[in-house]
Amino acid sequence: MSFQSTIFNQLLHFIPRYDFDKAVKEQKSDNYCKKFTSWEQLLVLFYTQVTLKDSLRDIETGLLSHRHNLYHLGMEPIPRSTLSDAMNRRNPIIFETIFYNLLDRVHKLAPFHKFRFKNPLYSIDSTTIDLCLSVFNWAKFRKRKGAIKLHYKLSHQGHLPVFCALTNGKVHDVKAARKYLPVEPDSITCMDRGYLDFQWLYSLHQQGAYFVTRAKDNMNFKIIGQHQPVKNKHILRDDLILLEGFYTSQKYSEPIRLIEYKDPETGKIYVFLTNHFDLAAITIAEIYHQRWQIELFFKWIKQNLKIKTFLGTSKNAVMAQVWTAMIYYLLLAYLKFQSKCTSTLTELSRRFQNTLMDRLSILEVLSLTKKALMTLQDGLIPKQLVLFPI
Repeated sequence: MSFQSTIFNQLLHFIPRYDFDKAVKEQKSDNYCKKFTSWEQLLVLFYTQVTLKDSLRDIETGLLSHRHNLYHLGMEPIPRSTLSDAMNRRNPIIFETIFYNLLDRVHKLAPFHKFRFKNPLYSIDSTTIDLCLSVFNWAKFRKRKGAIKLHYKLSHQGHLPVFCALTNGKVHDVKAARKYLPVEPDSITCMDRGYLDFQWLYSLHQQGAYFVTRAKDNMNFKIIGQHQPVKNKHILRDDLILLEGFYTSQKYSEPIRLIEYKDPETGKIYVFLTNHFDLAAITIAEIYHQRWQIELFFKWIKQNLKIKTFLGTSKNAVMAQVWTAMIYYLLLAYLKFQSKCTSTLTELSRRFQNTLMDRLSILEVLSLTKKALMTLQDGLIPKQLVLFPI
C-alpha cells in the first residue's frame, strides 16, 4: 500500500496527456510561462472540482496541506495570486479540446438509449447562473443584474453532454442554437417551446436531422390529412399540417406532423410537432418525456460541481472552470461505464472527494460498499497521541 500512488494521480491517467500537450503547443498557451503551466492549471482546477473548494485561499491552503503528495503529480503548491493571473489570462480552449477528446472515448462505452430506433437522440436546453454585474461586467443580463447561460446538448446515450457553449444571460436560446449548435444528420433533437423558430427547424429538416418539440397555443395552421390512425388511447390525434401564418408559412413550407397526447397521470394535454414521419405517435410522446433528463443533468451539475461560484471574473476564468467541471463529469461516467459500477455518479464523486489524496487503488474505491469504505477509511487514520492519559 505504501507504494500505491494517490487517487488523484490515477484519475489523471485517464486524461489524454498527448492531446493536451498538442493543444497547448497549437494555442501557444505556455509561451512566456516560467512557472505555472497549462497542465498545472488543469491539475489545480481538477483538484478544485473534486474537493469542492470555494476560494483561491481555500485551494492554496488545501494544496499546502498535501504538499508531500504533490511530487507524484509533478507540481508544487501554487500561490493564489499566480492561479488568479493564469485563470484570467489563459485561453480555455485547451480545456475544451481535452473535453471533446475524452468525450469520444467515453461515448463509445455509454449504454444506448432505451428506444428501439437507431437514430442518435439528443436534448438541448440552457441553464442560467446568476452573477454580480459589477464584478462580471461582461455578463450583462438586466439593468442591475448579471448572468451567464450555459447551452448544452445532451446525448441520451449515457446522458453525456456532447456540446457546451457560454453566452451572457441576454442571449435567447434559439439565437445560441443557430450560432453554436452542431447539426448531426439522421439524429433526433428534442427541445422545449423556447426553441420554436420555424426557420431554424426547417434548416434542421433540410440537413437531414429530426426534431421533436411542443407547439405554441396560438400557432396558426391547417390540417391537410391524418398521418396515421390513432391506436393508442393516450394519443388524441396524429395529423399532417401546414403552417398558415404569413411569415411562418414562408419559413417552413412543408408538412409537419402534429400529435396531441394526453398524459395519463396528470390529464394534461400536450401538442407535439415533429418532422419524423416513421415513428409511432406514442414514441414521439415518450421522446419528449425523456427531455426531462437534461433538467436532471442541470440539477446534478449545480449540486455536485463548482459551476455557480468562480475563481476569476473574466470569461476565460469562467469557461476554464466550466470545461474542467465537464471533464470531471466525463471521467466519473467513464469509470462507471468501464467498471460496471452500480454506484451513482453522486456516490462516486463523494468517494473521490474524501479519498483524493489517499494511497489506494482506484478499483478499491469503485468496488467498495459504503460499510467497507468506512472501515477502510477508519484504518487509514493514524492513532492520535493521548494528551491527558488516564
